[in-house]
Amino acid sequence: MEPSPPESDSGHDPQNEQSDSEERRFLRRFLKPGYAIIFVVLLVVSAVMAGYGHYTDPGPLPENKIILIPRGSVKVVGRVLQDNNVLSAGQVSSLFFQFIVKITAKGGALQAAEFSFPSRVSIAHVLEILRHGKAVSHNITIAEGLTAAQINRIFQNDSLLKGDMPPLVEGTVFPQTYSYQRDAERRTVLGRMQHLMTLTVEKQWEERDKKALEGIIGTPRQLVILASLIERETSIAAERPRVARVFLNRLKKGMKLQTDPTVIYALTHGEGALDHPLSREDLQIDSPYNTYRNTGLPPNPICSPGLSSLQAAAHPAEGAELYFVATGQGGHNFSKTLEEHSEHVRAYRRFLMANP
Repeated sequence: MEPSPPESDSGHDPQNEQSDSEERRFLRRFLKPGYAIIFVVLLVVSAVMAGYGHYTDPGPLPENKIILIPRGSVKVVGRVLQDNNVLSAGQVSSLFFQFIVKITAKGGALQAAEFSFPSRVSIAHVLEILRHGKAVSHNITIAEGLTAAQINRIFQNDSLLKGDMPPLVEGTVFPQTYSYQRDAERRTVLGRMQHLMTLTVEKQWEERDKKALEGIIGTPRQLVILASLIERETSIAAERPRVARVFLNRLKKGMKLQTDPTVIYALTHGEGALDHPLSREDLQIDSPYNTYRNTGLPPNPICSPGLSSLQAAAHPAEGAELYFVATGQGGHNFSKTLEEHSEHVRAYRRFLMANP
């Protein structure tokens, strides 16, 4: 019987050799062009997912903020956003913003305007605001009874408006609060106010009480003049039709209107309130606006009347009243006769003496 062959002592393990061969074969398959493409795609997908996260993640802005976005390149816009802490600081964030704007260009162009950005706003939301957001609105208020000079000052003092202020004709601005965007032209905003006044006066003129105004008020401009006197005489809406009736009755009889606001307008040249009570000397001022010396309406309005005064001028109350005087408590007493009016004047003076 032949002896068995001796066991190998070379250290060679056929099982390990087979395992190494399988690993080499796996690497060779993976490194083939098709598998390499898959590997690159996986890397790109990972990068895109990371970028999308940066695109939609909350940003660094700690609280709501209004920011003026200037005209300029995407780089300039990005710098402004970084300076205001909407975007993270650094070159990487800046380049990423420029890249995102470029690849989403079909979403629309970036607007140059003043926008409100919420706290922690993401880049995705930033672009939505810049492309489709509504610019921040500011308000300018013209109160009833302001003169052209006073309105002009309001416009000139509003630093958010730009451009020259055109000459302003008295009584052509409709009193109201108007909205506008930063850097709007003064001329444009004023034009809106004047257009609204034109439409309002035209409507009141068409709907006027023709019988009540016949032979006294013959043009829309005269209606505005009358309304301006009413506006300056009383702030109580319910009294305005009665004040209108008094003025119309006096005009019809050829009586002087004798209304203090016209004299104050002449003395101040429409610049504002008088710095002292009207005196007898003041009532003698030589001016076409002095209704103590001249009959009829003054040549122009003395302010911009509001809708209530325009309506009162177009639809006066009925009655034969020719006088009115302040009560000292906010309203007026109306009278048909001089005697009754004189008593009301004395009552007013007594009130002033008792309530200095």
